[in-house]
Amino acid sequence: MYIDKTLYTGRPADTTGRLDREVACYDLLDQLGIPYERVDHDAADTIPACEEVETYLGTKICKNLVLCNRQKTDFYLLLMDGEKPFRTKDLSKQIGSSRLSFATPEDMEKHLGVTPGSATVLAMMNDKAHAVKLILDKSVAESQRFGCHPCMNTSTLALSMVDIRTKFLPHLGIEPLLVDLPDVREEV
Repeated sequence: MYIDKTLYTGRPADTTGRLDREVACYDLLDQLGIPYERVDHDAADTIPACEEVETYLGTKICKNLVLCNRQKTDFYLLLMDGEKPFRTKDLSKQIGSSRLSFATPEDMEKHLGVTPGSATVLAMMNDKAHAVKLILDKSVAESQRFGCHPCMNTSTLALSMVDIRTKFLPHLGIEPLLVDLPDVREEV
């Protein structure tokens, strides 16, 4: 996988060839006065691919899972530690929603305006109907900085969680649900 080893500060000087949804992320972050660093790379749509990017970004990239209940009446975006295994039953118990599964690519596009591998907290800006509930696992919610894609998995941004929680989410009118998912690696 190709990674541009330069750590850029802020938006690309030239946005030619970048998707509108990516540029919209930069526009909103800039409007809200949220600083960020950026690494550009080939598509990184898995945690192993993201681990390579972390080396240059200087921070951990969180896992972003788009989930829904069986009836497709409740949708969730879960941000959790990339290395922590996900078990549906642990989350279901904490949010009171059983039979969770992964949302379809069509639902991701409809509600968050992203395709699989590009889901991110920044995609919440596309959910004008507030159809998706944001869930932050404790380890991510308490982190100083974290990495995520700007709605496109060919760039990754390093952001301050404080800025996301005090500027970005309030601007969107979003109050995240907080959960504390067990690290099943520790249970072995």
